Amino acid sequence: MEKDQVFAGKKLKVQPFEFNKAVARVFDDMLNRSIPFYKESIKRQSQLARQFYQPGSRIYDLGCSHGNLGMMILEQLKERPFKMVAVDSSRPMIDKYSKRLEKHETAKGVDLVCGFLEDLQIKDASVVLINLTLQFIDQEKRDDLMKKIYQGMKPNGILILTEKIVHSSKMLDDLQTQFYTAFKLENGYSELEISQKRDALEKVLVPDTIETHENRILNAGFAKFDIWLKWFNFASMMAIKK
Repeated sequence: MEKDQVFAGKKLKVQPFEFNKAVARVFDDMLNRSIPFYKESIKRQSQLARQFYQPGSRIYDLGCSHGNLGMMILEQLKERPFKMVAVDSSRPMIDKYSKRLEKHETAKGVDLVCGFLEDLQIKDASVVLINLTLQFIDQEKRDDLMKKIYQGMKPNGILILTEKIVHSSKMLDDLQTQFYTAFKLENGYSELEISQKRDALEKVLVPDTIETHENRILNAGFAKFDIWLKWFNFASMMAIKK
């Protein structure tokens, strides 16, 4: 696994963050060192996908990156026929995912799409997964996207959403940020790397509060909402359609 050093050197000007070839090359290391409980989260998501998948329906992995969650879903559903649409706007990520699928015997049910989630038509979905992706979409488009997801889902389908979050209380938000910074320092990132990546993500990654997510999801029509994993400023949520 190649080490993430994207922000290791002092930059005269920090450019806005993008999922380019340099990021795709070191993405696994970046995820493991930047996202608390990352492996645990996608493992349980793949198991939820197996449990809620309805024969003849579709799984949508929105913001699939290079396919870590998708590969786990393949393992969970290896003895069952299924259809999965995996979508990401980054061509380097989709290309890397495609190469991984070439080595997998049960990859025929996976359709890779390079495009924006806002442009995607969703239909016959029993499972929709969004991992750390809604936060990169224009805030004004998030409500409409959630409504479109709901409308394209089958009854008893599940939405699984993981996001970086903010807290409405500045004191608690500062506390969460403090512990997240400590987490990254413990995982070997320097203060320079943390600072430069934060600058790169400013106005690119815009998180919501959990309350905003819950209201958006319930207003879209979902009947049940729950937080099944939370670590300071990261939360994994799920919602069920009637």
